Amino acid sequence: MKFGKYLDKQAKDEWRSQYLDYKGLKDLIKESAREAEASGPAAFSPRTTSLSIVRASKQADAAEERFFQKLEAEVDKVGRFTNRVVSELRQRLANLQPKADKAQQAEGQTEDKKILMEEAKRIGEDYLALEKYANLNYMGVHKILKKHDKLLPHSPCRQFYIAHLHQQPWVQGTYSDVLVQLSNAYSQLRGDSTGQKNEDAAQGFVRSTTKYWVRAEDVSNVKYHILQHLPVFQFDKNDFAGDAQLINSVYFDNENLELYHGRLDKKPNAIALRIRWYGPGEPKKVFVERKTHRESWKGEESVKERFTLDEDKVVPFLEMEYGLEQAVVDLRAAGKSEKEIEKFTELFIEVRQQIDSKQLRPFIRTQYMRTAFQIPFDSTVRVSMDTNLCMIKENPDEGPSCTLAGRWYRDPSLPINRNEVTRFPHAVLEVKLSLGQGQEAPAWVQVRQKLVLL
Repeated sequence: MKFGKYLDKQAKDEWRSQYLDYKGLKDLIKESAREAEASGPAAFSPRTTSLSIVRASKQADAAEERFFQKLEAEVDKVGRFTNRVVSELRQRLANLQPKADKAQQAEGQTEDKKILMEEAKRIGEDYLALEKYANLNYMGVHKILKKHDKLLPHSPCRQFYIAHLHQQPWVQGTYSDVLVQLSNAYSQLRGDSTGQKNEDAAQGFVRSTTKYWVRAEDVSNVKYHILQHLPVFQFDKNDFAGDAQLINSVYFDNENLELYHGRLDKKPNAIALRIRWYGPGEPKKVFVERKTHRESWKGEESVKERFTLDEDKVVPFLEMEYGLEQAVVDLRAAGKSEKEIEKFTELFIEVRQQIDSKQLRPFIRTQYMRTAFQIPFDSTVRVSMDTNLCMIKENPDEGPSCTLAGRWYRDPSLPINRNEVTRFPHAVLEVKLSLGQGQEAPAWVQVRQKLVLL
């Protein structure tokens, strides 16, 4: 099906006048091609010009000029309409919030709660309709620019204009705060409670994990499906951009990629060792994390353990200069209990031994924006969605390695070459369950298969 017909078929009737005028733009391209053919060879040099050379064609209002004027007006129209609808959604959520607060105080599933749930559902569906609108127009701009460059090869513009398009707010995805507000409303209407925050010096998590790939165009749909059951979890709102938080994880390995192959082959007790920090900017406090693979068919579950370090202690820790004795002194000064210190000590010693015996060094980094869904500080059911995922070589091809530079992560002042970064085209959905004996996962956790790539 031609895109013009596809756009007309997919358009929402009440918004029809707000879509990209694809046919009008296509007609201007055809007119421009006829003008170019009639005027003969291009009468200009690609690198120089002159104030006194008269061109054969002196049209002041050429079709191609009108095409660019119309294209810019159409992109602006889409942006203004998107902003307007988002403003309306925010206002509807602002009106819903105090009603949800009041309904939260009532016990059980009252009629008022049902009515408010229906309103929350309508807001969510309208948000998804708006995203579909944005995607159709975004695709339309790509298609029309490709057609322009095909019919007018002497004046290609696609590459330049796409860079301009990506700076538009409706393309950059700056409206995820709507999902956060919607999540809060659902959470109040469900009557979600809050778990106990874990501030132990060393922490362990035993859980089963299932991962899926999600197409970019389905991300909001999957998020909306989840937030109807679990709230968006913002650990520290200062580190969040909308509903997501930037996460950097530096993975350690040796020259033989021993840890990587162990995890890839799913060998019993294979480990992954990483240092992670949250939020933008330079790290201040980091998590040293170890993940251990266990065989599920034996009734065992994988384990993640971690402890925190101040950033300035990471290199001394890796170089065996920051020892257990000093670490224990620091923990006591921070008011940690002897039980916490004992747990920390065991993990601290084991991780140091593994770094030393396996000669582990910073190897590769993963970076992504994570949206987490869970009852605050309750890890029974936790779902995360990672977008804008990329993998970066921690040791640059040009310049000293992290070890030689006395660092544990790549110098941020060094440029990242194209061959040093790999970008993943899909989002990664991860469902993590930490269930007690005889406890079953909620029915809604069965992911809608058509929205994910297994």
